[in-house]
Amino acid sequence: MALITMQFHSQTLGKQTSLAIILPDEAPPPFKTLYLLHGWSDDHSAWLRQTSIERYAIREQIAVVMPNVDLSFYTDMVYGSPYFTFLADELPERLARLFPFSDKREDQFVAGLSMGGFGAFKWALHNTERFQAAASFSGALDLKSLLEAPIPERIPHMKAVFGESLSLHQSGGDLIALLKTSIAEKIKLPHLYQYCGTEDFLYDINTSFLEETRQVGASLVYSEGPGGHTWDYWDRCIDNWLLSLRKDGLLK
Repeated sequence: MALITMQFHSQTLGKQTSLAIILPDEAPPPFKTLYLLHGWSDDHSAWLRQTSIERYAIREQIAVVMPNVDLSFYTDMVYGSPYFTFLADELPERLARLFPFSDKREDQFVAGLSMGGFGAFKWALHNTERFQAAASFSGALDLKSLLEAPIPERIPHMKAVFGESLSLHQSGGDLIALLKTSIAEKIKLPHLYQYCGTEDFLYDINTSFLEETRQVGASLVYSEGPGGHTWDYWDRCIDNWLLSLRKDGLLK
């Protein structure tokens, strides 16, 4: 496998940004591609440093793209940069000019942990035609609940993202509303997978989100088990999910 760390000037962000890319060495192009998103306290290097994602990518012969979005919650910030527009629009187009990534829906996947789990579902539900499947690991999925009782030390950063009122309004971050709209309009959704450890501080948020998805009639594969908000758990999650995609016939 080839490991690339890439720095470039983003027109959308108006500044330099970084990402890490794993490229397969045996699969013929165009490559199947996994966008793998980081959490609140991490950056584009975290998955490489904390998990065995490179080994899993070798096993599956899949490209992995790990972008950096800072403390943006994968959102076009009220006081800051338009990170969701960068992620969903500029990044795939730029990478398509540089690397032989497949543009077929069945060859593209997205996943993330914590803040990145939210980002993965948000991207997949906004761009349902792009991804075959999406996964959230310990995701901050019920953003409304998090904004109603934010972690005190994160309040200044959250206000930069969502404004002084910490409102979801116009952020595009209400995942249940996105699911409702897609179901009402009979839009084909990506296959959704949700994982959470039973000792995770976001466990209640994940189970309440699961219940809401069931109430609106969305299809979602849910898995829970022993584990906290830790890299040991997330390493098991990404391994298990990729194996599940293979078993389900979604990753061939």
